[in-house]
Amino acid sequence: MKLHIAEMLSKKRGRHISFHTPGHKRAGGDITELSYSDNLYSPHGAIARAEEDIARLSGAARSFLLTDGSTSGVFSMIYCLKAAGGSALALPAFSHPSAWHACEVMGLKTVPIPQKSAYGLPLPPSEEEVARALGRADALLLTSPDYYGFFPDLAGAKALCTAAGKPLLIDGAHGGHLRFEPALYAGSYADLWVDGVHKSLPAFTQGAVVSAKAENWARLLAEGVRRFRTTSPSYPIMASVEYAVKYPRNLKIEAAAERFKQAHCCAANPDWTKLLVPFGARGEEAQRNLEAHGVYPEFNDGNYLMFYLSPCTKAGELKLLGRLLDRLPRGEVAPSAPVGAIPIYSEGT
Repeated sequence: MKLHIAEMLSKKRGRHISFHTPGHKRAGGDITELSYSDNLYSPHGAIARAEEDIARLSGAARSFLLTDGSTSGVFSMIYCLKAAGGSALALPAFSHPSAWHACEVMGLKTVPIPQKSAYGLPLPPSEEEVARALGRADALLLTSPDYYGFFPDLAGAKALCTAAGKPLLIDGAHGGHLRFEPALYAGSYADLWVDGVHKSLPAFTQGAVVSAKAENWARLLAEGVRRFRTTSPSYPIMASVEYAVKYPRNLKIEAAAERFKQAHCCAANPDWTKLLVPFGARGEEAQRNLEAHGVYPEFNDGNYLMFYLSPCTKAGELKLLGRLLDRLPRGEVAPSAPVGAIPIYSEGT
């Protein structure tokens, strides 16, 4: 599939003397809005074509490139709720700080949805708790998948929102790779959603996409991104987002990841990109040992070491990780989710 932004950046244009930003003054891909480079705030060329392709692939009416991470997308979605006349948002207790901060900035009441924990992991909110909170709010925001690779009941949440005539927002910062799995993909259910493609797809850090399912929300979302996106977007990041969204599925590494989970006693989560290896109190020891061999996990929360995969993960590296893990002693996992792994907010925050 054609990569519009990368092609525009790579086109030979002869001599280029910079009397424009950025200040390094070097010709190349890191440029500003020029006569040939299109403009993120009023796209009509390569950026417009890239966003059109991404929307089509994602099942959206419109999609918007983000170079500020998923946070700017979350702010833009919650702006839509405010602009549509909403005053309260229901969201799980373990939601990302950006959702709470956006509500605070825009003067929206938060209706927290309680979450329990088991085996040291936060559990998705129950349908009963979601329904109860939605009854006191104008919209629902869910995180799917969460940082540990678990999913809320998206079909159930969509049914609740449809019956109540309220929008469903999904923070899919860790789910950009799920477009190939419609039953798990945020865009199959949400009115507004964020794909954080730099986490589980091969985009540069801060690359993301925010999308709207229907034109009425797309118009409000266009207003939102104008308020919360940078006015100096990185062209390399934008090019990498288009590349990542169009990156082909890697069925071999997906299958290898599922085999790895069974072979190395990982927590059973539905997301192939997130390997949760229980170490309990031996986690720091295991992390030091792995890093001494040049292997770096995504995080150690005091119970689990999490190893983040993507379609670019090499099978040989996964096998090496397995051999190293098999040498390491493991401790018992604490029953409750570790406070501090993800901020927990209480009602009224």
